[in-house]
Parts: sequence; structure tokens; C-alpha cells
Amino acid sequence: MSALTPAAHETSHAAGRGKKGLGNPVLGMLLFIVSEIMFFAGLFAAYFNLRTSTGTWPPAGNGAFELHGEILFPAVMTSLLVLSSVTCQFAVWRIRAGDRKGMNRALLATVILGVIFLCGQAYDYTQLGFGIADGVFGSTFYVLTGFHGAHVLGGVLMLSVCLYRGGLGQFSAEHHDMVEATSIYWHFVDVVWILLFTLIYIV
Repeated sequence: MSALTPAAHETSHAAGRGKKGLGNPVLGMLLFIVSEIMFFAGLFAAYFNLRTSTGTWPPAGNGAFELHGEILFPAVMTSLLVLSSVTCQFAVWRIRAGDRKGMNRALLATVILGVIFLCGQAYDYTQLGFGIADGVFGSTFYVLTGFHGAHVLGGVLMLSVCLYRGGLGQFSAEHHDMVEATSIYWHFVDVVWILLFTLIYIV
């Protein structure tokens, strides 16, 4: 019996090392994103309902009617946001490999791109020829893009916290659940914007 005990312990430890579930931050983020999907699904449903019940969309008579002709700047901002999703995922790959410096550089690039997107969105608002009070299109446009902008701001803050903690050396190849969770959120924000951009500026 005593000869079998060390082998049994070794097998048990090996099984424990090979079995890795979702960490609490990642699981919590996934549950949060499920609720956010339902939130944005409601906004998209309201947009489609208004669009199908309105004859001309965007409505003629104000700056919103020219929105499809001013797609270049939003397209550039969309490209930067997509690029930020790539750099965010690169940060995850680097810390999985134990490369803290590589993770920090990628997180810094992601934060910078996120801030540029927010500044670009604020600038774009100043150039539009319509406001939130200009009919149903103005209301839905600013609600959809505004709520998304708030989510981008939240993502930038989370990324900044990850960058700060990364600078303190608090993440490693074994312990980086916060970076993983933040990257999942950032990818979600990116996908939502791609849908918004396609829906508002292209379709």
C-alpha cells in the first residue's frame, strides 16, 4: 500500500495541473457580456423598428441625410478600433508566454488606439449636421453611438488598470485572468462597433 501511495499522489497532482477552468474574472466578464448583448440587442431592435416604419431613412431635410456620403473618417476610426483589438489579443498572447514587457507594450498601444477612437468620435459629433433632438434618426444615432462610446471609455479604463498592474509585475503566465477578461470585453466592444458602423453608415 505504501508503495502505491506516492504514485497515486503523483497522478493526482498531474491531473490537477492539467485541469484548468475559467477564472472568476473571466467567468464574471462572460456573464456581464451576455447581459450587454441583450442590452444592445434591444437598441438594435428599436433602430430596426423605427427604420422599417419610416419611409425615407435617414430622413431628408437635415444633415443626417448626407451621413452615407461622409464615410471615410468613420471608416478610419473603425480600422483603428479593429487594430486595437489585434494589439489587445497580442497582449494576451505575450503574457501567456510569460513576456511581461511585450504585454505592456501591446496594452499601451491598445489604450492609445482606444483614446484616439474616443477623440475621433467626439470630433465627428462636432462635424455632423444634426443633433440628438433632430427627429428619430438623430435620437437613435446618438443613443447607439453614445452608449457604445461609453463602453469604449470603460474598456480604456480597464486596459489602463491592466497596464498599471502589468508595470508593477503583477501578471505572469500562470496568473493573468484580468488581462484575459479585459481582452474579451474589448473584443465585444469592437464587434458591436463593426455592427453599428455597417448598420448606420453602409446599409
